[in-house]
Amino acid sequence: MKLLKKLIPILEWLPSYKKAQFQGDVIAGITVAIVLIPQGIAYALIAGLPPIYGLYAALFPQLVYAIFGSSRQVAIGPVAMDSLIVATGVSTLALAGSESYIAIAILLALIVGVIQFLMGVFQLGFIVNFLSRPVITGFTSAVALIIGLNQFRNLLGVDFLQSDQVHILLEDIFDKIRFYNKNTAMIGLAACIIIMFFRKVNKKIPNALIVVILGIITVKYFGKSLSDVEIVKNIPSGLPSFAMPVIDIDLIKELMPIALTLVMVGYLETISIGKTLESKQDDYRIRPNQELIALGLSNIIGSLFKAYPSASSFSRSAINAESGAKTGVAAFISVVLVVVTLLFLTPVFYFLPKTILAAIIVVAVFNLINLKEAKRLWNANNLDFWLLVATFFSTLFFGIKYGILTGVGMSLILLIFRTSRPYVTELGKVPNSDFYRNKNRFKEVIVDREVLVFRFDAQLFYANANYFRDKLDELAEEKGERLKLIVLDAESINRVDSTGVDMLKERILYYNKRGVNFYFAGVKGPVRDALFRSGLLEVVSLDQFFMRANGAVKFFKTGDNLNQKKYAQYIHQAYE
Repeated sequence: MKLLKKLIPILEWLPSYKKAQFQGDVIAGITVAIVLIPQGIAYALIAGLPPIYGLYAALFPQLVYAIFGSSRQVAIGPVAMDSLIVATGVSTLALAGSESYIAIAILLALIVGVIQFLMGVFQLGFIVNFLSRPVITGFTSAVALIIGLNQFRNLLGVDFLQSDQVHILLEDIFDKIRFYNKNTAMIGLAACIIIMFFRKVNKKIPNALIVVILGIITVKYFGKSLSDVEIVKNIPSGLPSFAMPVIDIDLIKELMPIALTLVMVGYLETISIGKTLESKQDDYRIRPNQELIALGLSNIIGSLFKAYPSASSFSRSAINAESGAKTGVAAFISVVLVVVTLLFLTPVFYFLPKTILAAIIVVAVFNLINLKEAKRLWNANNLDFWLLVATFFSTLFFGIKYGILTGVGMSLILLIFRTSRPYVTELGKVPNSDFYRNKNRFKEVIVDREVLVFRFDAQLFYANANYFRDKLDELAEEKGERLKLIVLDAESINRVDSTGVDMLKERILYYNKRGVNFYFAGVKGPVRDALFRSGLLEVVSLDQFFMRANGAVKFFKTGDNLNQKKYAQYIHQAYE
């Protein structure tokens, strides 16, 4: 049962579902569905597909994710950024809107799904470990801003360009802002004010639902004076039928670069918004590998029902959480409403102004711009702050894929930098005790001119072996010719590789030639095993290993320590 719950997360939360959660899930499901219907139409057009394919992408992918996804609030379906990427890739292979174009887009969903599923099965979700919180925060904030600016065309009634690069968006907005539609802008901005007002009064109030109802009523009964306000109008009806995508090996090879881009973008979008929503509650935790499996199955099954690539929606996920969604039941409600709407209720949304939808999205996504985290990192950790800034601006100005590459690349560089230059210090003895502490933090410690107790706070491997040697030599040189003993306090060393061991052997021989003893203190069992397997006992004996630094110094000073002999015997027995 535990394995089933791990593989199918819905089995974990559905049996313990509470009635108190239902109201929030219903309101969130309805609200998301109301936003999703016109969004699906719009995003399909962005992708170069007939409008109904956006609604197809809102059905089975959302349903499958609700069953297999580890997040209970992430909303899956057609998204703006992925739609732009689909259009960019598929338009080079076929004419937008043609039958072949549609077939390629559906095949692309299958390819993306298979790759994501295999990555999840083979536990490749570890790549999210390179997406640190500053990277996720910077990426999320930038994408939120891009999506918000892309909604200005509907918010103000101006045909602005659609792009994932902020400077292109801003340049076009500044050039065309004077052509804004007065009625559209008034309705949109009024909706923004109403939403923010209700959010301030009580976040549980379904503000999005309220402005949608007000928008429909306003246009329906005052339509003559608002004839220039763009509305949703007719939504195509009909449910998707089952059909296998047309498999073409040569075409798959051509689609692979765009598919890999969609895999990474879709995964990062889902993890980013999932982690953001996860941090605001204590009911569940995101599991990266499970997210890959859920996304993969969503796209695979979606492609069997004529859906193009789907992913997590920043805007709808934010709306979902803010409207009170607690579980995947909200997704089921959305799916049911989309199905019912497709079959029976399309006339209800006929008079819905697109500017209302834009207002809902703008307010929701702009709340994902995390200025507090940037301020906190500025005070707490400058390197993490600049990592956030670099990810944020590279995503803004170069687009999503380059933002991902920059964030991951800089995370790796920062990881290498930190592991190659860890904290190193000399320890001194705390008066009237057996403890040794950092001499730079505890001024009262006693530092012996003949003894260097050296602490290295990281694994010892090829990337920092030279740094270890240089810092050791630097501290030893400060002692001068009076130095008689070096004690390596290895309590903070969790791993050592062959390069690290070779460097240690070389330094031990170097200092032994100069009459300086080299002892080890606090070496952990796995590290000690690695040292012995790599031949360290060729240059040292078991008597040079101690439980603590104080024991090593005491042994050196007195030359007789019964406890040390027992410890050496213990190590010998363990090693044998």
